[in-house]
Amino acid sequence: MARQIFSYIIHKKGIPDDSALELLSAAAKIDPEASVTAVVTGWGSDLSAACREASKSYEHVWKVDNESIAYPDAALISALLQRVLPRGHIVLIPHEHFGMDLAPGLSIGLGSTYLPDVVAVNGITGNLLLAVREEFNGMVSTHVSCDTSEGAIITVRAGSFPPNENKDRSGLLTDKTDDAFQEGMPDCGRRFLELVQAEVGDVDITKSEVLVSVGRGIEEQENLEIIHELAQAMGADVSCSRPIVDAKWMEKSRQVGTSGQTVKPKVYMALGISGSFQHLGGIKGSPFIVAINKNLKAPIFQVADVGVVADILDFIPSLTEKINEGKK
Repeated sequence: MARQIFSYIIHKKGIPDDSALELLSAAAKIDPEASVTAVVTGWGSDLSAACREASKSYEHVWKVDNESIAYPDAALISALLQRVLPRGHIVLIPHEHFGMDLAPGLSIGLGSTYLPDVVAVNGITGNLLLAVREEFNGMVSTHVSCDTSEGAIITVRAGSFPPNENKDRSGLLTDKTDDAFQEGMPDCGRRFLELVQAEVGDVDITKSEVLVSVGRGIEEQENLEIIHELAQAMGADVSCSRPIVDAKWMEKSRQVGTSGQTVKPKVYMALGISGSFQHLGGIKGSPFIVAINKNLKAPIFQVADVGVVADILDFIPSLTEKINEGKK
């Protein structure tokens, strides 16, 4: 049986997430000869637009179109995908909050191996997939083997694979809605009620082109002044990682990450931020990343375009001074 790989496409307002093209690259690393199919769920015009965009990169696109999944409910979509996806194949899912909700139940339903949070693939021999995961908040890389003989559900960390920029395809669109609902509406024990949008603070960091983001390396609330001075010198907005919000040093609206805001700046400065996947999951669009951290082994350096090993409390004031001198 020829191997098939399916990529679950997350989208918003008809625009596929950046992970759609990253999953295509991950699939090529697993098996360059495999047929890769995008699976897109949703409803109406947004779904149609997302399918059209996916078809520019994927050879095949399957869609499931129903008002009940206009808002993605992982339990419901898992039950529907179990009716649509063939058993014994590989399914790739973005490793973000929705993907982490969807993947475990789907693996159980399909009787497949579950391999979460993959950051690299070293190929596949027969049914044995060799992959790399990160443990202890990214401080340790773990090489694992995965038996795919009964299929595998694999979540892929955002930014781990370069996006496949080839958009010259005209993929074949197949409507799988009837297959998904042939047995009626699944009873998942929960239902979507409403979407409550987070309040926008004094600055909407989701629209910022340059962000200066600070983490626990700042040590004390009083030290945040040097971050604001740097941001002012650069014409940037200030954002932060979760520990800063948990300490109530900044409002929730300035938090970047899977439990905060998703941002898409042109330049992102990570100051005293270790770079957990929860934080990096909130950064989209492949910005130019500058990381400053005194821990040489901080995971943030693996994705940074420029990395500086230094104590931000010493480095930032000097950097701000140099920037201001350059303006004169």
